[in-house]
Amino acid sequence: MSKCYRAALLLCALGVTTPTLADEVKVAVAANFLDVITTLAGQFEQQTGHTVLVSSGSTGKLYAQIKNGAPFDVFFAADDQRPELLEQQEAIVPGSRFTYALGTLVLWSPDKQLIDDELTVLKNGDFRFLAIANPATAPYGRAAQEVLTGMGLWQGVDRKMVRGENIGQTYQYVYSRNAELGFVAKSQVFSQGEYAPGSWWEVPAEQYAPIVQQAVQLKEAPAAKALLEYVRSPEGLAVIRAYGYGIEQAQ
Repeated sequence: MSKCYRAALLLCALGVTTPTLADEVKVAVAANFLDVITTLAGQFEQQTGHTVLVSSGSTGKLYAQIKNGAPFDVFFAADDQRPELLEQQEAIVPGSRFTYALGTLVLWSPDKQLIDDELTVLKNGDFRFLAIANPATAPYGRAAQEVLTGMGLWQGVDRKMVRGENIGQTYQYVYSRNAELGFVAKSQVFSQGEYAPGSWWEVPAEQYAPIVQQAVQLKEAPAAKALLEYVRSPEGLAVIRAYGYGIEQAQ
């Protein structure tokens, strides 16, 4: 028996595994994609033995953390601007930037009667609070501002707005009924072909700039590369589609 083989048997007997068999992947993910990456990560962990550690927030704040040295391996943004900036700054693994989803903006309320086809409640201001994500840091908030401005409603509803730090907090404002309605990501209120109970308006795509969501690999790590490959696989894209994202540009 060779010395190497005897050493391997000893390591197994002691319950020791080599680092390459089970690595950690530290993921920074925009809040709109949190539920999806949680599902994807669970499947990925089962198939590979790797562990995925997820931190969620607004795209702008996560970008700032990465710039300040936060030890993330992968970044799933809610736009294409920050990933492109990181690429220009040579802060990513070359060639790793890609589009993983196209986001959809939805006006949603847990009240089944509140939002009608004419958007009466929005146009008349018949509500106490309308929730949107902070347009300065959250792409979905920027899209909501664009929609309201285009409808001529931005100034009129400004005093009734509550701004979430990210789209996750925005959804919580509406879900908890602290705001009667709000602009959220479709993925937060849609799964397996159905909307969550309530009323909604799926904003036509032509009313806001496309929400092109891109991901990048920040560090050379086999497990990080494997996660991104899984997200881009047919199995991964099927999960993304099931949450209401467009994947036409995913590549």
